[in-house]
Amino acid sequence: MDMTHGVPSPQAAMADLDYAALFSATPSPYLVLGSDLVIVEVNQAYLAATSRTREELLGRHIFDAFPPNPDDPEADGVLNLNASLHRVLLSREQDTMALQKYDIPIVSRPGEFEERWWSPINTPLLAPDGTVQWIIHRVEDVTSFIRAHSPDGRSSIEREALEAELYARARELQRVNEELRLANKRERQVALTLQEAMLQSPDLHHHTNVAVRYLPATGTLNICGDWYDVVDLSDGRFAAAVGDVVGHGLEAAAVMGMLRSSLSSAIRAVERPAQALEVVGLYSRSVTDALNTTAVKVMVDPRSGLITYSNAGHPPPVLLHPDGGCELLDQVIDPPLGARPQHVPRSQAVHAYAPADTLVLYSDGLIERRGEDIDVGIDRLIASLGRHSTDAPERLADAVLAELGVEGGARDDIALVIMRL
Repeated sequence: MDMTHGVPSPQAAMADLDYAALFSATPSPYLVLGSDLVIVEVNQAYLAATSRTREELLGRHIFDAFPPNPDDPEADGVLNLNASLHRVLLSREQDTMALQKYDIPIVSRPGEFEERWWSPINTPLLAPDGTVQWIIHRVEDVTSFIRAHSPDGRSSIEREALEAELYARARELQRVNEELRLANKRERQVALTLQEAMLQSPDLHHHTNVAVRYLPATGTLNICGDWYDVVDLSDGRFAAAVGDVVGHGLEAAAVMGMLRSSLSSAIRAVERPAQALEVVGLYSRSVTDALNTTAVKVMVDPRSGLITYSNAGHPPPVLLHPDGGCELLDQVIDPPLGARPQHVPRSQAVHAYAPADTLVLYSDGLIERRGEDIDVGIDRLIASLGRHSTDAPERLADAVLAELGVEGGARDDIALVIMRL
């Protein structure tokens, strides 16, 4: 065991934890459901709250174990829970339910039900392929609270009125939550459609040896300020770019769309990466929130075997060789767009490449980690690229994202372009 001054290290202590015992002893009631809604595990608090044994619950469908109360046809706890669990399966996101009246059968008196009130939360656990493998169903039994606010001194009519009011408020909250969920879904779809439209690169279809990836920061509306672009030029040359606007969400995406379009147009007009970034740098001064945008622009000339590049404060591209060796294209790095108070011409450099080399452009979300020097992230990227140097671009992109632990997104946006030259 790893010891520090005779005391086990936190890592060693974590390794020694008995997670099964921890789950069993957790004071809140928990069920674990499969994707078929069959109960696969239960803790002691849940057994105590429902007066059940493990044998009575394990292997049973949740609604077979806890069917609706036929004597209370207006109670919709079963319908609401079923809807929540299926939302989790479809959205792969946690679903918090409003207060529910969900009576449960009395084991010792078949056919009879006990009035119960619950506050449930359903949380997905994902399989490696991203589908929901398990659902953690956590409930808090608030029946005692409801009864405490309905003392015996009140008449049955008063008590029923209070329960009806609580139930009505719970159903109203459920309805509002559903409306908010649908509105958020519509907003996500609008944002995604907008982002896809802004990231259109018609010339990309001409390049079967180019892979692109776009991953918004986790917790955003599937939209961000990073971008990529591929543009065909004259005489068989082509250009590519990756950029990063500060921030996330619709505002950053709007700025991204303007700067990306500007750079895409500029490279077609001037055909020199440095001049193209100069044009966009001047334009960025008139765009709100464009300050400190970073971008890298490369132009590839298959006739001469040369890469010409210019960099506005962006992480350097990587040139990957078939033998796994890597070179950073870091001979020139200028300040971000709009960072200089006065216009200063931007620099560019030229680097030779050989057939079957691979050029990799990316945004900093791929390599940066909180509390870590950026060079560590670049070294991690280079090591991953080297291990997959002979993979086709699509497989290489997937392998890099997986090995860097960001295939499902990261704290920051990620844009990635991989080109087999």
